[in-house]
Amino acid sequence: MRTHATFDPSRHRVLVVEDDDTIGRHLETGLRGNGYAPTWSRTGSAALTEAEGTRYDVLLLDLGLPDMDGLDVARAVRARHPDLLIVILTARTDDIDVIAGLDAGADDYLVKPFSLTVLLARLRAHLRRRVVATPPQEPVRLADLVLDVVARRCTLHDTHIDLRPKEFDLLAVLTRHAGEAVSRETLMAEVWDENWFGSTKTLDVTMAGLRRRLAQAADASVHPGSLPRITTLRGHGYRLEL
Repeated sequence: MRTHATFDPSRHRVLVVEDDDTIGRHLETGLRGNGYAPTWSRTGSAALTEAEGTRYDVLLLDLGLPDMDGLDVARAVRARHPDLLIVILTARTDDIDVIAGLDAGADDYLVKPFSLTVLLARLRAHLRRRVVATPPQEPVRLADLVLDVVARRCTLHDTHIDLRPKEFDLLAVLTRHAGEAVSRETLMAEVWDENWFGSTKTLDVTMAGLRRRLAQAADASVHPGSLPRITTLRGHGYRLEL
C-alpha cells in the first residue's frame, strides 16, 4: 500500500531551459507563484553549466534552442543526473519527435502551446511519487537477474545494469506481479501516477528501453545465463515470466 507524504513544492528546484522570452518569463513567474524555486536558462550550454553546479529536481526543457538541440541537452543531463525529472516542452508534434525526446531520457512531454495549470498538475503527479514511503523489500532474483528495490540496483551476474528511473520502476512493478498479467492502466498508475492523463505512448517507449537495456546486458555478459522475459499481451498489457 502506498502512503503519500505531504507535497511541498518549495522543496523542489526547477531549471527552465527556454529561449523564448515570453514563455520563459511566464514559466518562471508561474512556477515561483506556485511555490517552486525556478532558475531560467536561455541556451543549452548555459543550462548544462547550471545543472553541473546546482542540484535540481526538475528540468523543463525546450527542444528548439539557439545553440544546440534540446535532445542533446536531455542526454547530457540524464547521464549526469539519473534521478532528475525531465519534462520536454516542444512545438514538435510528430510521433517520431515525441518518441525521440522520451528515448533521450525525458520522463514526460508537453506540446506547445500548453496550459500552466496542466504543467503544474503534471509536476505534482511526478514529484509526489518521489516522496512515497515504501516498506523495506529484500532483493528479488529473477532467473539470473537480481533487483534490489531499496538500493535501486539491478544486476546480472553481479554486473550493474544502468536503467533509467522509470525503466527501473516499470521492472519493479512487473517483478511484484511476476507471472501475472499486468494491464497498461495498472502500469501507468503505478509507474507514473493514478491521476495520469498523458499519452500512454510514454509507457511504450519506456518498455522498449527496458527491454533493450536488459538484452544489451545479456549480450555483454561473459557468463551464460537467463533473463526473465517480458511478454506483450495485446489489448491488455504485459507479463513478466521466467
